Amino acid sequence: MADIPAGVTVVDHPLVRHKLGLARDIQTESAEFRRLLREIAMLLAYEATRDLPLQETRVQTPLAEATAAKLGDRQPCLVSILRAGTGFLDGMLDLMPSARVGHIGLYRDHDTLEAVEYYCKLPEDVAERRVIVVDPMLATGNTAVAAVDRIKRRGAKKITFVCLLTVPEGVEVFRAAHPDVPIVAAAMDDHLDERGYIIPGIGDAGDRLFGTK
Repeated sequence: MADIPAGVTVVDHPLVRHKLGLARDIQTESAEFRRLLREIAMLLAYEATRDLPLQETRVQTPLAEATAAKLGDRQPCLVSILRAGTGFLDGMLDLMPSARVGHIGLYRDHDTLEAVEYYCKLPEDVAERRVIVVDPMLATGNTAVAAVDRIKRRGAKKITFVCLLTVPEGVEVFRAAHPDVPIVAAAMDDHLDERGYIIPGIGDAGDRLFGTK
């Protein structure tokens, strides 16, 4: 594994590493791949939400009254970068079912490797919420930068980017554009190939999620 740059947290937990190894395997079919990404997303969510604010409340247990903690009324906004971000979104929602959800449709032009937008729908009050952006791959960094650009233009201040895999080249591009946005990942892979794919990677996450190849 490559050295971990500043601003990046790699969740090096045995369960994450085990499930990621299964996801990398070319023999893993789409249904199993979807399940693995959902489960890894849940595990990464623990790190990405470590600093969510809590409120104290009082509850009645079967035996006595007790002090308890709960999330604030304004829960986070999860923003999925389509289409592969869908594979991470469900795992996050399993833990935060009351979160608001936004979608940004971006695809990478295979000639220029630049991000092209085709859809963007965010909650009206996204500026007042903690935002967690989800996408399995932070490769060239161009799509991630474009997505966070759009979220910041809507006024959001506290943003975290959560991905399955990233590489030093992508992190450098992303951190240069958004040094205030931390990255949470399951692994830091070696490098990008000439097509902008992560090596060793998992292949095309969207195609593997949805069986389109």
